[in-house]
Amino acid sequence: MNPLSPELLALIKRRIEEIERNVQIVKQLLSGEEPAAKPRSASAIKPEIPQGAEGGPRMIYGRFDGEHMEGEDGQLYPVPANYASKSKLVEGDKLKLTIEPDGSFVYKQISPADRRRVLGTFKLDEAGNYVVEAEGKPYRVLLASVTFYHLESGDQVTILLPAEGEAHWGAVENVMKPVGQIPSPAARTSPTETDLASSG
Repeated sequence: MNPLSPELLALIKRRIEEIERNVQIVKQLLSGEEPAAKPRSASAIKPEIPQGAEGGPRMIYGRFDGEHMEGEDGQLYPVPANYASKSKLVEGDKLKLTIEPDGSFVYKQISPADRRRVLGTFKLDEAGNYVVEAEGKPYRVLLASVTFYHLESGDQVTILLPAEGEAHWGAVENVMKPVGQIPSPAARTSPTETDLASSG
């Protein structure tokens, strides 16, 4: 068995840390505790939060930051990567999170941000992150998009970015591969439906 490369080991470590952090958030929510405040403040989003009946679902509004939802309560909530990839979410999209009594998370995109398209080159950066180099800058992309599109270093990729403001993440829209490297439809597994529920 070939030893893992330093880049792959770094990527695996980052993914494990993200999973552990998301699990801790869900455990705190289920126990009734407030999740630890994140170091940076969420953008101000002030829709009215419907209050469910006692024991009923809880609804939280927020914006997508490329990987999580920044709740209007200042907390970060994990967004399923398959849902974000399938829905092509970009930073700034407004989301509604419904937390069911059993701890299930159900997300719905309620107000997409304006978008623009850019063409770039896919690669793995020195920190082990999957990125698309476009306009002289690397934009991170989700692992779910990498696996769904079978991305390989050097692939030409069209990503969606918010039309306004600084962005750090891109949503993969299209991929151009050399002839002979395009996977068969049977080799591609589609993520689940758009309104995806993830159990806590």
